[in-house]
Parts: sequence; C-alpha cells; structure tokens
Amino acid sequence: MAESLKGKVAVISAAASGFAKATAELFAQKDQCNLILTDINEEGLEQTAKNCINYGSKVIYYKGDVTKLETFQRALKECLDNFGKVDFLINYAGGAVRVAPIEEMDDEVNKKIIDLNLNSTIMSCRTFTPQFKKQGFGKIINVSSACDRRSWPGWSVYSAAKAAVNAFTRCLYTELRPHGICVSLLVPGGSNTGFQQAAQGVQRFEWDEQLAVRPEHFADMVYQTCALTRGGCVTELVLYGLAQDVSGY
Repeated sequence: MAESLKGKVAVISAAASGFAKATAELFAQKDQCNLILTDINEEGLEQTAKNCINYGSKVIYYKGDVTKLETFQRALKECLDNFGKVDFLINYAGGAVRVAPIEEMDDEVNKKIIDLNLNSTIMSCRTFTPQFKKQGFGKIINVSSACDRRSWPGWSVYSAAKAAVNAFTRCLYTELRPHGICVSLLVPGGSNTGFQQAAQGVQRFEWDEQLAVRPEHFADMVYQTCALTRGGCVTELVLYGLAQDVSGY
C-alpha cells in the first residue's frame, strides 16, 4: 500500500550528487514533494534544486556543512517556517574521506570520517526528534554501508563509523516507534557516484555497469519506503548491485 508524497515535506542532505540528488529529483518528478535540500557543494546543489523546481516542487536549498549543528537547526526552521511540519528526514550525507592502511590514517582524518558519517547523523536526528514527537508522525532514513556488513582492507575507520550508524539507528527505532515515528536504515552497496571523487584512495569500481547498483535504484527504494502508508515501517533496506562481490569476511 502506497500513497502520494504530494504535500509532504522532505529534508535531504548531500543533495548535490549521487543517491541524494536522484532521490530529490524523483520525489519532485513523481509528486512535487516539498523539499529542503543542503550540501556543501553549492554548484551541484543549485543544479539539483533547479531540476526539482522545474518538476513543480517548492524547494528551499542552502549550502551547509553536516558536521555543524547549525546546518540541521536551519533545516528544521525552514521546514516549520515554510511548511509547518516535516514528514521525511533523509540523512544521506557521509563519505570515506580516505581509504588506507590503518597506520596511514592520522587522527585528524579519522575524526573527519566519524564526524561526517556518525556525528552528523546523530545531530540531525537529535535536532528533528522533538518535532517528530510533537507531530506524532514522520520517517527518518539513515544511511549505513555494505562496509558495516563485510570487511575490506583500508576501510576500517569508515566501516566502524557506518557500523555505529547501524547501531544508533536500531536504538532510535525502539525509542521513536511508540511515538508513531518510523526509523529506517539504508545499507547501500558500492556505486559509481561522486563518492569516489570525494575520498582519497577510492577508485572507480571496475564492473559491468549494467549489473551495478545506481543512484536511481536507491531513489526508487527510498521513495517506496516513504510512500508506504502509515503503520508500516521498513526498518532496514539492503541494496547491492549484482556486479559487486560482497562475499568474504
């Protein structure tokens, strides 16, 4: 059972590229969903916003650093000032920053990885939870990674941060479920997006792109999760491309 997202309000981080860009554009194209979009990449964000506006959505967008609390405080204020509510909080923002053997990972880089992936998710959820509780409805989607399920050399700190997002999201589900709020975890496999350009030591994945998972796959699955009628909750969604080998340790 699904419903239209028309008239709903979605907050989407990292909307300049990749999964988040595809999701924002699908929400706009299908249902003209109201959108609050943010990203540190101002040029890419503006292009996503223009595409969504052309589809008929009302879009509010601004440059924001998800490692800073004020980014989420502003998002909540924009929701309430312009729409009076928030239906969906989709925390796509994250990144590997650097992939390397552990002895080459200095403390500054490690902190950036944890701030970008884990602390940003916690800050976002903490900022929006009082409003969700006041409403008595809403959906939160946090994003983990195949790296929290499987192990690859050089990915240790990123994997640890994403595994923590997993644990945080599961606990948050138990906290918010009694208030009528759905909390979901999206677990993506590897995909050729802007993720590679933003991380030192990460190369483009060499596989058959016809069998690879792409941003539009994630957009479609997130759309369906959000469109699920009230009462149902997708607690975890794992989406791998057939081209990716996720066997092993």
